[in-house]
Amino acid sequence: MESSSSITPLLFRNLITSIFILAEKSLFSLTQKSKALELIRCVLVSCFLFFLRLLLSLNPRSTKNESSYSAYTQLLYDTSSRRGQEYMPAGDNSAIARALTQLLIIVNDIPVSSRKYQVVRSLAESLIHDNQREGVEALRQVNRTVLSEAFSRNLSQLEAAATLEHRQQQRNDGGGDICGLDSVHWLSRVVRTVRSFADVMWMKGVSSSGSKSSAEKLAAELLWLAQTMAACGLAQEAVRRWASASNLARLSIAAEPRLQASLLKISALLLKYAKDMGRDEGDDDDDDESMKERRQRKMQTEMLVLWIPLLCRASNGTDVPVLSIGERAELERVLEEAIEMLEEEEDQERVLSLWLHHFTYCSSSDWPNLHASYGRWCDASRKLLLIHHS
Repeated sequence: MESSSSITPLLFRNLITSIFILAEKSLFSLTQKSKALELIRCVLVSCFLFFLRLLLSLNPRSTKNESSYSAYTQLLYDTSSRRGQEYMPAGDNSAIARALTQLLIIVNDIPVSSRKYQVVRSLAESLIHDNQREGVEALRQVNRTVLSEAFSRNLSQLEAAATLEHRQQQRNDGGGDICGLDSVHWLSRVVRTVRSFADVMWMKGVSSSGSKSSAEKLAAELLWLAQTMAACGLAQEAVRRWASASNLARLSIAAEPRLQASLLKISALLLKYAKDMGRDEGDDDDDDESMKERRQRKMQTEMLVLWIPLLCRASNGTDVPVLSIGERAELERVLEEAIEMLEEEEDQERVLSLWLHHFTYCSSSDWPNLHASYGRWCDASRKLLLIHHS
């Protein structure tokens, strides 16, 4: 017969486990509305699992630990299974949509070095192609819905992975030191320790949300998704999301060269799509068409403002230029045309002044060459001033 000293910890463990599982399920629904809440939830789950395992170690011989292990396993299962459910496309619960969603999630999760990676990616490509080939609007809508969700998910994961790499780089560069004085050296060590623990918790949160892959891998897959979305008539959706990725654009300036190269390829592709937006749209009401044009110009402006600094600083790559001579010349033409399409003088000034700053202060690159656009803007501004004073 077991003593009360061995039964009490078991009852305590089971009670705490049941309460936490119930609370965690309630908290999960709230975390879908905020990345900060999701991170807090991941930290709480990680701390609880550590606490549970610590309690289990107090009485390793007890056969009744099976119930605690069962609850522990159930918690992990519930968390991982809901992760797949939260990425299911809203409003489409068809089997084909679930299958495509699952394939794209797996592509994110497994490493490129795995022999299964190309198999799963080929399956996803084949499924998307077959849906388009059927010519049925319902199947094409499945492609659009699932791909849009996948692009958004991948972009969030890429931003999280880039943030983590940036924090690790800062720590490696000694960014954790707050002072060089010996009298407060102990405080610097405390700060570094706390930040290291925070980075570990952040990594757990990133991993639980699916961002176990490197930022470079995620960027390469985002490029593939953007190309696939364009083939399915979703180029504008990819452009819209890329034009709102301000935090990722900021991180890209100080990112590793290989990641910068991947981000540059995505930006080059989506800048081309942004320039062509609206050309193939049908006739609509004048008011609707005017509103669409304003939204598109705003989107194009944001695209240029966010990603021109990266174009100026990352075009050389690590060993060879990221873009070929022909690709560079084509993208310069795209940039010039996109700037000309900005009807507001202030928008053109905003883009060109930003280009001039980064182009001038980046000693490693002489691209993109937008001197002609800058000269035309100066001429137009001069004429506008003369008109106002005539």
